[in-house]
Amino acid sequence: MFQTKDNCLIWRFDAETVWIEPWGENSLRVRATAEAQMPLADWALLPAPQMQAQIEMGEKGASITNGKLKATMSSSGKICFWNQKGELLLEEFVRDMSQPDFSSHLRIAARELKGNIGGAYQATLRFESDPEEKLFGMGQYQQGIFNLKGATLELMQRNAQVSVPFVLSDKGYGMLWHNPAIGQVTFGTNMTQWTAQATHLIDYWITADDTPAAIVQRYVQATGLPPMMPESAMGFWQSKLRYRTQDELVAVAREYRERGLPLDVIVIDFYHWTKFGEWKFDPQCWPDPEKMMRELKELGVEAAVSVWPSVQADSETFGEMYAKGYLTQVDTGVRLSMRCVSWTLFYDATNPEASRYVWEKVKKSYHDIGIKYLWLDAAEPQYASFLNYGAESYRYQMGPHLTVGNIYPQRFVKGMYDGLVAAGETEPLSLVRCAWAGSQRYGALVWSGDIHSSFKSMRWQIVAGMQMGIAGIGWWTTDIGGFDWGNIYDDSFRELMVRWFEWSVFSPVLRMHGDRQPHNLGGESGLTDYTGAPNEVWSFGDENYPIFEKYLKLRAAMKPYIRSLMQEAHEKGSPIMRPLFYHYPEDPTAWTISDSYLFGADVLVAPIVEAGATSRRVYLPRGSQWLEHSTGKMLEGGQWVESEAKLDQIPLFIREGVTVSGLHETR
Repeated sequence: MFQTKDNCLIWRFDAETVWIEPWGENSLRVRATAEAQMPLADWALLPAPQMQAQIEMGEKGASITNGKLKATMSSSGKICFWNQKGELLLEEFVRDMSQPDFSSHLRIAARELKGNIGGAYQATLRFESDPEEKLFGMGQYQQGIFNLKGATLELMQRNAQVSVPFVLSDKGYGMLWHNPAIGQVTFGTNMTQWTAQATHLIDYWITADDTPAAIVQRYVQATGLPPMMPESAMGFWQSKLRYRTQDELVAVAREYRERGLPLDVIVIDFYHWTKFGEWKFDPQCWPDPEKMMRELKELGVEAAVSVWPSVQADSETFGEMYAKGYLTQVDTGVRLSMRCVSWTLFYDATNPEASRYVWEKVKKSYHDIGIKYLWLDAAEPQYASFLNYGAESYRYQMGPHLTVGNIYPQRFVKGMYDGLVAAGETEPLSLVRCAWAGSQRYGALVWSGDIHSSFKSMRWQIVAGMQMGIAGIGWWTTDIGGFDWGNIYDDSFRELMVRWFEWSVFSPVLRMHGDRQPHNLGGESGLTDYTGAPNEVWSFGDENYPIFEKYLKLRAAMKPYIRSLMQEAHEKGSPIMRPLFYHYPEDPTAWTISDSYLFGADVLVAPIVEAGATSRRVYLPRGSQWLEHSTGKMLEGGQWVESEAKLDQIPLFIREGVTVSGLHETR
């Protein structure tokens, strides 16, 4: 029943095989299958460093210990996890007569692999629930829920929903559901239940340590540290829907310089191309891209360009890509992916040859003329329409969408990363609308998708940014002001823009974008889709312009501090936006604060998230003193304070004894 092989504890009973093995410091990987051979895919985890585990076997069970984490397994197959203090961290949920504590006739297994037609299994993994446990991470869900205990989450990618299935517990462990299948997790009060609709195994990774920071950093290291963020990407990104012409784009860049405003990156959004799948500039509106890039470089501005995975049936690449098997397949229905101007198919990002083919097109049209930042849109991928994601229909080289679909955005960004590195980029970065575990190691800068323009949405994004950081995606950003729809002449929207901009200065990447009203209809390229109203910092009223100017210059002045945060993310895996509990786990209140956060270790940011508000309550975590930026008062931690915040102020607090570039000079 029990055996060991190559430092791995193995259990077999009936058709099930379970492997438990060390996978990094204080960490274990658990796999279970009903197939004859254990599947060996490492979708997100990097190869494990050599760790010597302590394995013990006896008549009633076995155990495996790796540093601070110990797993015990009974002879009947139940697994429990313990820390180095002997405290129970996590326990499988089993209900049958073989368990002495449950003398009932229930038959509920912790691990179930139910056969599906076609060879895969529906997998279920159950754990006992501690109703008082607090849980965080899991990526980005548009719901504003901070503590995920009691929540049910769809394990599926959608526009503005990013499933990265790593969860951090306040009990001192973190767990990665290492399976890209479409599924669901419920963190219930009666049990925790993970499910995958179609898979070949149960696969998860678990780690334990004394602090949230140590747990998160170990998870990021296990799935891959991000590159160092390029210097220009730490500054200000200007974008709108959409700059239709080369002249329009360059004119905006020149105006920033004429006004003496910082500008680091300007974005060329969708429909700059001839057709979906041709990945090149439309010469009607972009007649000389090389000249455009020379002009931008003279201004000290980098460009980012939109790259979709979509391929039109009448594009010049479709026939070749179709013949070579580079396009997504369907098991049922019509072979179409998405309607956007025309019906399109997505290329198969899980096929390395398809990824290389697309990169070569991107390289020739964009990178070879000096564009080094790519904007990977619709990266979920977004199937069929905004309402129907068609999980049951689509298939890739790697397998059916139901089985592997959540990995698509990771492979999309990997294809571009591989190409950028081969082309000589040492700090590759791609702005991308979705991610999965491990995306960070490919230079993924994730933005929160097509979100609503409202204070409610802004509050939700603050939670999303913290959860994404816990889930390993430290490079994260939003459309300032939201994407839909915001009238630039409306005073209430202008207030939202100011408050969102102030907050975004203290986020990983400061980036303007949005579909602004009123629309400007018509087009010069034959693609007559609308372009939004102006979205530059001078577009929201003369009375607000000085506020934008003030905070733009503050972001630029803070560059040394921001650079140090990016260096820490690159070397250790630390998030940029951090919940208060990240550095103050001994403070119980810090685990409950969802509307303020730490920007690095030294700056507490408390955005104004209510229309018309000119002050707000802020909790200062216990264990430090905090300098209030606006008043210069030194305040003791462990208390709530009322912080004044006129429209041109965001409540900020600096940890005692720390000098943060830019902030002290502007106090």
